[in-house]
Amino acid sequence: MNQLSSSKSGPLKGVISVPGDKSISHRSLIMGSLAIGESKITGLLEGEDVLGTAAAMRAMGADIYKGDDGVWHVHGVGIGGLREPDSPLDMGNSGTGVRLIMGLVATHPIKVTFTGDASLSSRPMKRVTVPLSRFGASFEGSDDGTLPIIVTGAKLPMPIKYELPVASAQVKSAVMLAGLNTPGRTTVTERIPTRDHSERIFDYFGVPISLEGDDIHVEGHAEITAKDMAVPADPSSTAFLVVAALITEGSDITIKNVGINPARTGLFATLIEMGGNITFENIGKECGEDVADLRVRYSKLAGISVPPERAPSMIDEYPVLCAAAASAEGETVMRGIEELRVKESDRIAVMVQGLKSCGIDVTEHEDGMTVRHSVANGTTPIVTHLDHRIAMSFLILGLCAESPIIVDDASVIETSFPGFGDLLNSVGANIC
Repeated sequence: MNQLSSSKSGPLKGVISVPGDKSISHRSLIMGSLAIGESKITGLLEGEDVLGTAAAMRAMGADIYKGDDGVWHVHGVGIGGLREPDSPLDMGNSGTGVRLIMGLVATHPIKVTFTGDASLSSRPMKRVTVPLSRFGASFEGSDDGTLPIIVTGAKLPMPIKYELPVASAQVKSAVMLAGLNTPGRTTVTERIPTRDHSERIFDYFGVPISLEGDDIHVEGHAEITAKDMAVPADPSSTAFLVVAALITEGSDITIKNVGINPARTGLFATLIEMGGNITFENIGKECGEDVADLRVRYSKLAGISVPPERAPSMIDEYPVLCAAAASAEGETVMRGIEELRVKESDRIAVMVQGLKSCGIDVTEHEDGMTVRHSVANGTTPIVTHLDHRIAMSFLILGLCAESPIIVDDASVIETSFPGFGDLLNSVGANIC
């Protein structure tokens, strides 16, 4: 185990860049692998989760490598061209990678075994196997639907119409990807909007896709051609730097070229409502995605009740919001976020346990938590349960704590934010 600690620091200052967006990085590799020709990707997140997706697509026939100039090259096999891998696909800790690639495999006549680490192997997969079975795919594994799972893709897939029972961009994307190698029109209906990275990248690569009310229609068996991608900085990773600057007195940082897709900016809206000084500069577009530079300055925050309907646009950011909430006057109420109980860990229970051990006044609800203004104190190491966002959130909290906060295992941070500690230290943090 690789313990890491953070302690009270001086002002954070500087102009920095964070790694590429994880969601878009996964999808760039997948779409490039299905295209005809060579796609070049700059800004790809080189965390373990994304590298696992690269390895999986390589095992199924795509030629993927990083050039000496740092650019990633993807030579695709075309839709329908995936081959059966020689060995199981180990997806590590990546829920996005495994669910999206299961969607691909479901409509190819190949058999693939998916495995993962202890955390991923405890996460529910029935939410994707149920709709994917309707295409004609079959699944073998444990009764509770957890990994390892053997997927046998449909030989003659049939298009489906599927309404999402819960808001999930991963399930939506898995069904959309299955529809690519299915004749006719596949339709996904989502009553509550989720991240639309898949819709945007399908359109960017020329997949016939149309939106009609709550329905997303994908026409199968289209031939897509290679496209170059510039992956914007990940707003979920940026969130940690934003909160760090807001709660560390005297801070003033600028984060370059951040993705500001409206489906991902719920945390920024919430922090601004709490009194956060966050401004968006140099607004533009990259490969169909909205981007901007974020300037963030220390602010005196006040607690609010976060609208539950905002959850889909910030579901991964609630753990780090807790660090902001502990510094905010009054109380911050977070409800309607029961989805957090089936992430890399039960993020509600784990955050509440860790916050209490740091002296934070917090109440757990079945569907969320309430955090009240408190002075944080380091204590015994925080148990992260192999969850990268838990580890990073408590390290951010440590920047304004009365004594250092230690996390039990920081190695898992590499799955999504390689160089996290070094980057924060470069602007004045004290993480070691």
